[in-house]
Amino acid sequence: MSTRKVALVTGGSRGIGAAVADRFAREGWDLTISARGQEALDARAELLREHGGRVLSVAADSTDEGAVAALIARHVEEYGRTDALVVNAGMGLKGGFADFPARRFDRLYQVNVRAPFQLMQGLLPSLRTAVDVAGAAKIVAISSITGVYPEPEMAAYGATKAALISMCETFNLEESVNGVAATSIAPGYVDTDMSEWTKGEGAIPGDEMISADDVATVAFAVTQLSRWAVLPQAVLTRPGPNLHRA
Repeated sequence: MSTRKVALVTGGSRGIGAAVADRFAREGWDLTISARGQEALDARAELLREHGGRVLSVAADSTDEGAVAALIARHVEEYGRTDALVVNAGMGLKGGFADFPARRFDRLYQVNVRAPFQLMQGLLPSLRTAVDVAGAAKIVAISSITGVYPEPEMAAYGATKAALISMCETFNLEESVNGVAATSIAPGYVDTDMSEWTKGEGAIPGDEMISADDVATVAFAVTQLSRWAVLPQAVLTRPGPNLHRA
């Protein structure tokens, strides 16, 4: 079993996930990072190892139940404990309610809700092991402000992110007394490639968006709480008149 704290970060090769993984690595944690592409993961892992810790990179498609199960098994085999699970891998699709294809909604649900459920459930024994060793374990799920406050043409995406928030809160009702607590972070637009479509003329400039490092700061801060402190949800919004909007 690892003698250092251990985090598993999904979607860890770029964007918010890369920033979160970097923050944990700099703080002295061992890591498992996961995303769909092995080559990008391996490159990110090499950078993270410069901070001195162990980094396991495991490619896994969130729509593939077998691949997610293999990720869980490989992580537990490598470390034996999970002090933090950061569920960051997600999918975003925009479209009006009247004609949004149900099959695309199903894919959103697979990535944004079902895979997080499988990860939380499958890693629960190793999260409990971390409680026995370190006193507490945390789950951080990267949701979206659209899961809290509605946004036009985001019905399907917002519904999946709202489901993720609800899942974390119900998880807390059952597991926080055992020392494992979940926090959903619901940011507005974050300056990553997933937000490129918002950066055109007359839209939101990237330098006025929440940074990936901002989200990473909150994610790491959650792991510093004791088992007696549960933060069910954190909403991050941009300055000015953007409260309750992305």
